[in-house]
Amino acid sequence: MLEKTYDSTAVEPKIAARWAEADAFAAGAGAKADADSYAIVIPPPNVTGSLHMGHALNNTLQDIMVRYQRMRGRDVLWQPGMDHAGIATQMVVERQLAEKQIHRRDIGREAFVEKIWEWKDQSGGMIFNQLRRLGASCDWSRERFTMDEGLSKAVLEVFVTLYKQGLIYKDKRLVNWDPKLLTAISDLEVEQVEVKGNLWHFRYPLADGVTYEHPYALDEDGNRCAWKPSAGEPAGHETRGYLIVATTRPETMLGDTGIAVNPEDPRYQSLIGKHVVLPLVGRRIPIVADDYPDIEAGTGAVKMTPAHDFNDFEVGKRHDLAAINILTTDARITLKDNDDFLEGLSVEGKLIEVIEELDGMDRIAARKEIVAKMEEVGCLDHIEPHTHMVPHGDRGGVPIEPFLTDQWYVNAAELAKPAIASVREGRTNFVPKNWEKTYFEWMENIQPWCISRQLWWGHQIPAWYGPDGQVFVEKDEETALEAAIQHYIAHEGPWKAWVEDKLENFKPGEILIRDEDVLDTWFSSALWPFSTLGWPDKTPELKRYYQTDVLVTGFDIIFFWVARMMMMGLHFMDEEPFHTVYVHALVRDKNGAKMSKSKGNVIDPLELIDEYGADALRFTLAIMAAQGRDVKLDPSRIAGYRNFGTKLWNATRFADMNGAVLDPAFDPASAKLTINRWILTELTRTAAEVREAIEGYKFNEASAALYRFVWNQLCDWYLELLKPVFNGEDEAAKVEARACAAYVLAESVKLLHPFMPFMTEELWAHLAGENAGLACHAEWPELSFADAAAAEEINWLVDLVSGLRSVRAEMNVPPSAKAPLVVVGNNAQTAERLVRHDLAIKQLARVTEIRLEVEAPRGSAQIVVGEATACLPLGDLIDLGAEKARLEKTADKLAGEIDKIERKLGNEKFVANAKPEIVEAEREKLVDLQGQRDKLLQAIERLVQAS
Repeated sequence: MLEKTYDSTAVEPKIAARWAEADAFAAGAGAKADADSYAIVIPPPNVTGSLHMGHALNNTLQDIMVRYQRMRGRDVLWQPGMDHAGIATQMVVERQLAEKQIHRRDIGREAFVEKIWEWKDQSGGMIFNQLRRLGASCDWSRERFTMDEGLSKAVLEVFVTLYKQGLIYKDKRLVNWDPKLLTAISDLEVEQVEVKGNLWHFRYPLADGVTYEHPYALDEDGNRCAWKPSAGEPAGHETRGYLIVATTRPETMLGDTGIAVNPEDPRYQSLIGKHVVLPLVGRRIPIVADDYPDIEAGTGAVKMTPAHDFNDFEVGKRHDLAAINILTTDARITLKDNDDFLEGLSVEGKLIEVIEELDGMDRIAARKEIVAKMEEVGCLDHIEPHTHMVPHGDRGGVPIEPFLTDQWYVNAAELAKPAIASVREGRTNFVPKNWEKTYFEWMENIQPWCISRQLWWGHQIPAWYGPDGQVFVEKDEETALEAAIQHYIAHEGPWKAWVEDKLENFKPGEILIRDEDVLDTWFSSALWPFSTLGWPDKTPELKRYYQTDVLVTGFDIIFFWVARMMMMGLHFMDEEPFHTVYVHALVRDKNGAKMSKSKGNVIDPLELIDEYGADALRFTLAIMAAQGRDVKLDPSRIAGYRNFGTKLWNATRFADMNGAVLDPAFDPASAKLTINRWILTELTRTAAEVREAIEGYKFNEASAALYRFVWNQLCDWYLELLKPVFNGEDEAAKVEARACAAYVLAESVKLLHPFMPFMTEELWAHLAGENAGLACHAEWPELSFADAAAAEEINWLVDLVSGLRSVRAEMNVPPSAKAPLVVVGNNAQTAERLVRHDLAIKQLARVTEIRLEVEAPRGSAQIVVGEATACLPLGDLIDLGAEKARLEKTADKLAGEIDKIERKLGNEKFVANAKPEIVEAEREKLVDLQGQRDKLLQAIERLVQAS
């Protein structure tokens, strides 16, 4: 006999141990002979990470698919692994050293990396244990790490190959630079922070005494104001010998090398090709015509700082503007020894003061000084408050700088071509399909991919530099040295003799110096689908499981990871890494707000597992995972789905107590009882729905079908309707009912297993016996039973009883009160059914008797079931007038609440200014209230008819 109550805290560890002991999730476990493979690679979590709700959703959906395919007898591999998380991991260990007043440079690179490996072995990878608690059925014996020996070998192979193919190169370009961490970072590691700052308007004097007529308009009070081309004719003109530009970063003006105006802007057409003199510096910089400036935005004249702004960099390339970097790596002003800055300048007058005072100053302090100096020389026009988004490093927490620096790049545009064609031609499909548009927008406008990072933790770039800066890219230093020697010996010149001299008394590191940078972590994770299977070696796993089947991921890394896996997989394997990309939505809080620590609305999945169990959390996430719709997670919903599990547990205990035991000889086709043939038909329908929904990545529909069948049809109706059979005298009927009930419960457990694996594994052991094997290896139900007539009859009974119960609830009929049931307009079939199910109707609908009559009695509520009308006389059960008054009062109250929300949503100001999640919450509340009102109006109408 099962325990009286299901205790997830006791059962889940026991089941996890059972799976581990059986190595239940090893690749191929439970597979049929000659089975097709099915493979998923886990999106590798950071080695520093812990389970959050995004992980919980992502891995729940993957687990549903791999458990389903495993039960279908496929040769399944769910490949686990972790990412080395370059910045995050290095920061963890640096903080630990800082507590001992040690900097990484104090101990050197080699010792520091050893410290990181020690930390990884002791504390890293905690998330894997947390995923096990969630029930993730990965092949844990195949765990990989992006820095392990095999994956490091793959990274070397890819880097060297792409370099020799001309697809990896070094270039000086702008990158996102973190002045605190002193490294380039990816766009994904940049977060936009709203900052209340200023917009400083500066006057840049026109060179060579040039002036122009600048138009102005008049405001309502007759005062001069800015004129825009779309405003029509100006009110007047004023002669100006300067241009006004605006900036939120005054410190960058020291690196300005041009002014851009739109060629269609009538204000500045006469100035195109002329120059301004950069204040404080004295550099002549050109005025260029470019489509980038927005005629309607600001003054229409935009200062160009190609070394410190991504847009300016592109404009600068189009017009051959110099790129002058005026910042150090730690965001201090550098002028004194800055050859690019000093080129062409006459260091005199104000410039001497600027260099002396600002050189070495922090960028924020320099900002204040520059504004003050611009005011001193009469070049500060005005300042206005300005709230804007400022990019910050998500790890360092300081504003990032667009920074001009030498980095390693991948020619992503070339690699993207086959990856774009793959999606266009349908070899890889996105689900939902609308994400293909996002994919194409990114891929067709792709920029070179910066792959170098100024860190010590990661794959060190396999590039060595000779004494003249010549680069040699090879898999190891020995090969690079051989290439260098051949290069220098073969070329006559000053370095030939130098190298020959060094070779006579050779010491490592004297001829070649290795590049200190490491690779972006996305570089190694881009190889994940094939590197984890043993590539570049031709392993049996690579042959068996590549191409993988589906990738499950969030939309935020379609470009950073999905697209790059596509590029690398196609380039090195000549085949897509997966045929389907399922993109799940975000998990938000119950109000639709994005979870964040600053808002205090983060929901910890581990706490939910502790309170409700992993199965309840998993089922909640699955049933809410509608394609293209964010999951609004309310812990109360999890409590509800825990009750769902409890319902199945109690149903199994009930069947136990009534002698239901799984009979291997039971043949569903032999069932004679209508109630059994009905439930077998509904079981078949449900199995088909679940299979179709899982394979269509509609996890919410699969979950809903299971919920509907298990809670409503199996527990609420089937077992309830079996009570008279269990308590009756027909022994043959009892035997059939017991066998059928056990069979349906067992098949239901198998259908539910991918969604709620822990409880179902425990129930399966109870129902099928310990010798039946594990539920995770049980054969997926492939059912074909169908009896339309039986299904129609019992569904008619369910509709009748449900309708009568609803009427009683709507009319506030006391639970103990009973009334006769009068049926009018019935045909012969309905009359037979009423006799056949007389006892069940009386018990379940609290009916004293069933009468067939020609007319509906007065004072009765009526429902239509099929061709007949079922009438429930209410006059003797409730005060019709008082009940009508109560319902009308409640309806009036609801109408007031509905009107209030409708007026709020009709207010354009509210909709425009309120947070989207608040507006959406109001809309959902309106729909709910309208539904309540409609039910009340229906009940009132019934009372009117009954009066």
